[in-house]
Amino acid sequence: MQAIDDSIDPEKGASRNASVVAETILKHSHDADAALKAFAEHQGQVIEIDEATNRRLLRTIDWHLMPVMCLVYGLNYLDKTTLSYASIMGISEPVAQGGIGLHGTQYNWLGSMFYFGYLAWEYPTNRLLQRLPLGKYSAFNIIMWGTVLSCFAGVKSFGGAVAVRFFLGLFESAVTPGFALFTSQWYTKAEQGTRTGIWFSFNGMGQIFGGLVAYGIDKGATRLGSAIAPWKIIFLVTGLLTIVMGVVFLFIIPDNQTKCRWLSPEDRLLAIERIRVNQQGIGNKHWKFYQVKEALLDPMAWAFFFYALIADIPNGAISNFFSLLIKSFGYTSQQSLLYGTPGGAVEVVALIANGFLGDYTKNRILISIIGMLVSLVGMILIIAVPAEHPGGRLAGYYMTQSSPTGFVCLLSLISTNVAGYTKKTTIAAMYLIGYCAGNIIGPQTFRGTSYVPAEITICVCWGVCICLLLFIYGYCRWMNNKKAKIRNEPHYQRLENQEWLDLTDKENPEFVYTL
Repeated sequence: MQAIDDSIDPEKGASRNASVVAETILKHSHDADAALKAFAEHQGQVIEIDEATNRRLLRTIDWHLMPVMCLVYGLNYLDKTTLSYASIMGISEPVAQGGIGLHGTQYNWLGSMFYFGYLAWEYPTNRLLQRLPLGKYSAFNIIMWGTVLSCFAGVKSFGGAVAVRFFLGLFESAVTPGFALFTSQWYTKAEQGTRTGIWFSFNGMGQIFGGLVAYGIDKGATRLGSAIAPWKIIFLVTGLLTIVMGVVFLFIIPDNQTKCRWLSPEDRLLAIERIRVNQQGIGNKHWKFYQVKEALLDPMAWAFFFYALIADIPNGAISNFFSLLIKSFGYTSQQSLLYGTPGGAVEVVALIANGFLGDYTKNRILISIIGMLVSLVGMILIIAVPAEHPGGRLAGYYMTQSSPTGFVCLLSLISTNVAGYTKKTTIAAMYLIGYCAGNIIGPQTFRGTSYVPAEITICVCWGVCICLLLFIYGYCRWMNNKKAKIRNEPHYQRLENQEWLDLTDKENPEFVYTL
């Protein structure tokens, strides 16, 4: 299969003419997207969608999808970081005192173990997201991770905690790539950055909610003398909430537009038609090896992978140690639980603003760099401000919470800038494998009583990440210019329903990369 960047290599002097385009497209007619089948079965008039209808559909889709996705993603973050709250709620105490007797680097390894499970299952779960019904498989994983999290309340040893953290990561590995697929399936390119920013911002809402709940549980258990250790209660509460949301997800979120209960048969087709502009379709269950090969040879895919790897070293460090980090500024354990919550608000504002401004200016990548720069300045403040000024260091911590802007930008670009369903799931797996590796490394940077080496490591990582974002920006501009030359050739022709043939972004001359 000849990809677009081979066919327009100026050194070879070759170009794709009309017959080559036709041959490529016809080759995919037997394994096209599910959208093509939906239109083939339609016996009515030609489908057209006006602006008023488009707004009505978007409003309906938003009201059904976004609240559920946001709440689930908030729990997704809360479930990962519940361990951070437990770290100052007694989990490390000896068994006789209600803990599980953690010592040495065992807490660090519990922070990393979640990502070993995530890493082990990331590629298989991406294949299952493509092969199985998307909504049902996602709901199954949500219910199972809630069940596993609840089991943490019964853990009595380090070994048991390791097992629970591993399986928690395994089941949660479906959530982020699944949500990226839902976003590309239901929203146009112009809408995806904002929506990804909104549902990912509920990481911050999870931090706010988790901090307040943990503080309330710890305070209440101390006053009332609860027979159940406070850290066990926090695992039970978050686990049971997740199970409930998994059941809600199962009944509300469809596998795709063709199986949506809350849209009429006519609106289902219109909901597909409105995303024709994406040049991607709504789903394809055929596994295509050439798309895997193209993903592995794509410079953009490897830039995504290395960004996720390097950016999530700081993420793994901060998300597991933020309570202890705040405590190291000179605050008490209960103050640390409470003072961590504004950081979640900073993340919410940063991500929603980043998504909106990125779509509004049509420049997601450069806008996301602003958040990375704010985070870098925040970490420098933590290092530079003297210990006798804890307020300044706490302000620096809050600034670091804008760091996910770059990660979310690239996550939205997997939805927007990667076409070909097998290629999309492969690059999503690569991206999240990098995410796992970074989060495994991250907790290991916090060693001993001094956190300065970890803080310097975080600064270096964010600097490298800014350089990677600039590379991706330049690469996408370069590819768009090359595609424009192909479309301007006198013999170029675009064929009917080219959007639904599951072509990759490189195969399809009509595909334009979002910046």
